[in-house]
Parts: sequence; C-alpha cells; structure tokens
Amino acid sequence: MRSAARGPIAALAALTLAGCAPIIIPPPPTPTPPPTAPRIVENADFLLAGSIEQGGLAMGVAPKGTSALLLDGKPVSYAEDGRFLIAFDRDAAPVARIEARLIDGSILRRTLAVQPRQWRIESLPTLARGTSPSPEYLARRKIETDQIAAARAIHSASEGWRQHFIWPVSGRISGVFGSQRIYAGEPGAYHSGVDVARPAGTAIVAPADGVVILAAASPFSLEGNLLMIDHGMGLNSAFLHLSRIDVRTGQAVKQGQPLGAIGMTGRATGPHLHWAIKWREARIDPAPLAGGMPQ
Repeated sequence: MRSAARGPIAALAALTLAGCAPIIIPPPPTPTPPPTAPRIVENADFLLAGSIEQGGLAMGVAPKGTSALLLDGKPVSYAEDGRFLIAFDRDAAPVARIEARLIDGSILRRTLAVQPRQWRIESLPTLARGTSPSPEYLARRKIETDQIAAARAIHSASEGWRQHFIWPVSGRISGVFGSQRIYAGEPGAYHSGVDVARPAGTAIVAPADGVVILAAASPFSLEGNLLMIDHGMGLNSAFLHLSRIDVRTGQAVKQGQPLGAIGMTGRATGPHLHWAIKWREARIDPAPLAGGMPQ
C-alpha cells in the first residue's frame, strides 16, 4: 500500500533525519527607503556687508553648522568665527549665488544681484592699439607672469583682510580702476588698479596687515619694481613702478608700515603708485576699500 504524499515540512524533516543539510529559504529583502531630499532654504541670510557690485568686495558670516561654503559653485574659505570674503570682478555677471552646505545636509542659498558700474571709456578711433610683441619680449613676460602667479598661489594666515584698509600714500588720483581705451574699435586692457601721482621717492605704507609674497629682485617689463602682499583669505595687494622696495619676501608687515617708495620703473610715463587688489581671480577697486583720500 502506497504511503500518503508528504508535505514540504515532512520532506524537510526526512532530509534532516537522513543526514542531509536542510534547505533554508531566506526571507525577502527589506526594501531600501528612497533617499531623503536635502532641505533647501532660499534667500538665506549671510549677514553680508560691503559692495555687491562690479569691482566690489563684501564680508559675510557663514550660517552656524556650515561644512562648505560656495560662490557660484566654487569653494570659499571662511574663518573659525564664520567670517568670509567674496568679491566681484570688474566684468562680473549680473547675478551670483552663494550657498552654504550644513552638517545636517541642509542647503542654504542666496541669489545676489551684482550691480553694474559705469566705467570711464575713452575712444581713440584713429589710433591703432599697438605693434605685436617680439618673441623675446613674450619669453621674458612669461617668466614674469609665472612669478606673479606663483606669488598669488601663496596663502598666508594673515588677518589683514579683517581690517579697514588705508591708502598706501595720499595724493592726486591720476588713474581710476576699470577705465579703458578703445583703439580703432579694438578694446585695450582695462586699468586694473588706482594710480596716485606723487614725486619719486615718496614713501608708501602697507594698507593692511599682511605677508610679502613677492619683492621683485629686478624691474619687471610692465610693473617695474613690483611688490605684492597677501592679506589672507585670498585677498592681496600689488604695488607697481616703485623706485625701491624696503621689505623682503616672507616678511610680515603691519598696517601703516613703510614698504618702499614711489618711482616710475617699468611702463610708466611719470612717477606714481599703481595699487591693485585681487580676491582670488577677481580684480577689485581699491578706492572704496580705503575710503576718501586723506588731505
């Protein structure tokens, strides 16, 4: 007589008794919950103060819990107290976006309207821009620009960026930031700093604390005797056409400390100081940082 059919449990027991390993059927996997979208806050307050305009500089405070700060997608450094700098090139786009990414995954954003400025433009319709530079000049110029780039790549721990800047020298402003000439319809390079006309040998001082990142050993073709100071947080000053430099590379300087003297070395038609400031790659106007010219 045939035995009754055995169910799966009885079959499993029979296999176990026969010395065979039981077949274990794993439970179905637990479904992975979909990722939670980060909390995004628009129009966040970064406590910005300064000039949100072409050629302008502003200081702000990163929100509490910030793990990364970005301006138009590029990282921005910030101090332990949250303070940071942002700046806008002479030809900056009309809109910028600042963003803070918090430790908890939240994203805080603010869209900035960068105000345009009116630049002093001079049209010279009958004057050509100039002749093409020689290969010898281009080779020399590359060495000089490489030195400038290497200097700007140095980031010191200076706190000068927190200070209210002063004028390196007082005098008549003979050239303004952003001015430009148009030669027979072809734009020339815009003026990247502010010029102060004074006699050769007039002393200049540090506009803020900093560290010397370049003190030219010999005159550059355009800048002449060039001095550069890093004020920290990506902000640096350059002083052109000096008759002499009284500080050395790597030296820390204090606001108001003598740095050298005005001259007309390099490409200059008369004695003056050309003072230029950059924040990272943005060229900015030094005049608003220093305020009114002392009498």
